[in-house]
Formats: sequence, C-alpha cells, structure tokens
Amino acid sequence: MANTLWHSLTDAGGMLWETLWALVLGFGLSGAVQAFVSRARMQRALGDSSPASLARAGFFGAVSSSCSYAATALAKTLFVRGADFTAAQAFAFASTNLVVELGIVLWLLIGWQFALAELVGGALMVALIGLVLPRVVRPAETAAARATLTAADGQHGADGREETSRDPRTLAGWADAAAYTVGDLTMLRRELVIGFLVAGLLDTAVPLSFWRSLFATGHGFWSAVENAVLGPFLAILSFVCSIGNVPLAAALWSGGIGFGGVVAFVFADLITLPLLLIYRRYYGTRITAKLLAVFWATMSVAGLAVEGLFHVAGIAPGSTSRLHKHVGDVTVGWNATTVLDVVSLVVLAGIVVLYRQRERLGAGANLAVDPVCGMTVDTTHPGAVLVQSDGTTTYFCSDHCKHRYASTVS
Repeated sequence: MANTLWHSLTDAGGMLWETLWALVLGFGLSGAVQAFVSRARMQRALGDSSPASLARAGFFGAVSSSCSYAATALAKTLFVRGADFTAAQAFAFASTNLVVELGIVLWLLIGWQFALAELVGGALMVALIGLVLPRVVRPAETAAARATLTAADGQHGADGREETSRDPRTLAGWADAAAYTVGDLTMLRRELVIGFLVAGLLDTAVPLSFWRSLFATGHGFWSAVENAVLGPFLAILSFVCSIGNVPLAAALWSGGIGFGGVVAFVFADLITLPLLLIYRRYYGTRITAKLLAVFWATMSVAGLAVEGLFHVAGIAPGSTSRLHKHVGDVTVGWNATTVLDVVSLVVLAGIVVLYRQRERLGAGANLAVDPVCGMTVDTTHPGAVLVQSDGTTTYFCSDHCKHRYASTVS
C-alpha cells in the first residue's frame, strides 16, 4: 500500500512538472485577455445564433478562462444581458475546450494528436451546438429563463458602474491582468490538485484488466461508439472539470480507452454533477435536461467524428502509442522541460509581484476577489452578487460560490 501511494504521488508530481510551464503560460495569457477584452464587446457580438455569431463565440471563448464554473457563469451573464442563448452556450464550450493551456497540456501528457483533436473537436462542437440547440430549446423557454434570471439578479447584477477599459501599455493594466491570473490559479488550485492526484492513483493502482472490462475493444466501429458514449459518463461522475480532466484523460488512455472516448471525456467538463445543479438553478429542470442531452450527444459525436477523421487522415494514435510506463515518469536533469519550468516560475513570481503592487500602481478599479474560490471578479460583470442586511456588497464568480458563501454566513 505504501509503495502504491508513493508511486501515485511521484506520478502526480511528474505530470505537474511536465506541464508546469504550460499552465503558467496559459493562465498568463488568459489573465491578459480577461483584463484587456471588454465583456460588453462580447455581449454585443453574440446577439443571435448565426454562423458569424457562433464564430465570434468560439473566438471569445478560446481566449477566455478555462474554468468551467466561471465559463458557465459568464455565459449566463451574457445571456441575461442580451446575448443569444445558443451563442452563450457555444461560448462556454469554446472557453473550456479551445483554450491554449488545455491544448498544450494535452500535447505534453498524451500527444500532439490529442491537442489537435481538441482544436478540431472543439470547433465541431460549437457548430453542432449552433445547429441542434435552437431546435431543442424553444424561444419561449429561453425567454422565460431570461426573465427569471433578470428578476433574480437585477438588470445589471452589479452596482451600475460602466466597465472601464484597461491600457496594455501601462503597468496598471498589466497589474489587473496579473490579478486575473492569480485569481484563476487560486480558483482552480483544488481542481488541479485533485486531477493530478487522482490521475496518479488511477495510473498506479488500477489494473489494466479493469479498464479493458469497462471499455469495449475489438469490435471496430461499435467499440468506438461505446467508448465515446461512456467517456462523458465518467466525466459526470468524476466531479473534476476544466483542465483537471487532462491528467485523468492520460490515465484513461494508458488504461485502454479508445481515442474517441478520451477526447469525449476531455470535452465533457461542462456536464459534471455540480455544473448540472448550477444549470438547474439558472435555467430550470426542463432546460437543464435538454442541455444534458444535447451536450452529451455533442461531446460523444465530436469524439467519434474526430476519431474517424484522424483514422482517415492516417494520424490517429494507435495502441502502440499508449503509455507503457507511468504517465508521470520524468527525466531528472537540465532538459528542455526543466528550463521552461524554471523560466515559468520566474515569470509567475513577476506576476505575483505585480498583483501585490496593484494598488500602488493605481490598478484594481472595478475588481473584487470572490471570498469562496479566490477568483478575480469584474464588479461590472459579476457572476453573482450578494447584498447583505448591513449594505455590504460581495461579488462572486458564479452562483455556485454565492450559495456556498451564503450558507456560511446565514
């Protein structure tokens, strides 16, 4: 038992070391985009479900935060303020499946084919959402949901101030970007730790025979279908969303699940059980059931389609590319990974310094810190707001954090 736990921890540590520089790079880019790209601009760009609006939703999502909770909350906020329901959901898909850090970490842990599959499959899912969701969720249902959310949150959901633009040519602007980066890292620290630790445990302690009994193999197309359908189901049960899914995907690939099943599993971070409960609070039970059905089908179809396309193109990873050693094994020494990690730690230290000096630099206007998860929240576009009896206003990234906070102060 002690030996298994030790190998699990070393696997988890190895995976973290292999991907550390990519995480810092991705979160740093995401923080800059959140600081310098206006939420109001996003809202105006997503007014309908036309191909042009869906393309804009994909672009804005791809350059936004990869946190599933934050993406869901922002999609809800955009919807309440006038964005089309389908375009808002497409934005959430893109912001959790087309982000830079996810692709880099997939490449490092499993292979370049999975990074490319994320890009191709993510674009395909945005297109499928645009095609299917308006035909499943009726306009009357979305209108009723918008009215309910507007009544609950208020028209602005904030203190009425206009969003301020930030200048990327100033230290104050970059201090705000640093605040978003530190907030995202703080918010996702639990997801990342759980993802790496569980992946290390699965890779070390779960025998290959278990995965082979769970996933059908040797039946060609039907095995691929079963794997693609089962992948999202495992994501629902895992409770780990966003980039924390990637280490688990590496363990599943090592264990024997098919290419399309792994891709569908990675895509399925928007239907974990906690998020389904959030959808129910946002949109009601009926729309949530439709979202689950459409999202699950979209993720499975995208995973299966990517596997088929990659086989036709001759670039699908085969069984010989599976990880025959522990996925966390690393080479100790001054190699490229070590150099990149050291540089990334220096950059991260600079980001933290900027964050701590933000008030002295005149930054932080319209920014607050979610007291539950630590995410940096723009008070002009918060995920949720709580006004207490003494007049104190607290801002949150999502209703998920608001309800957790309210339960502790009540």
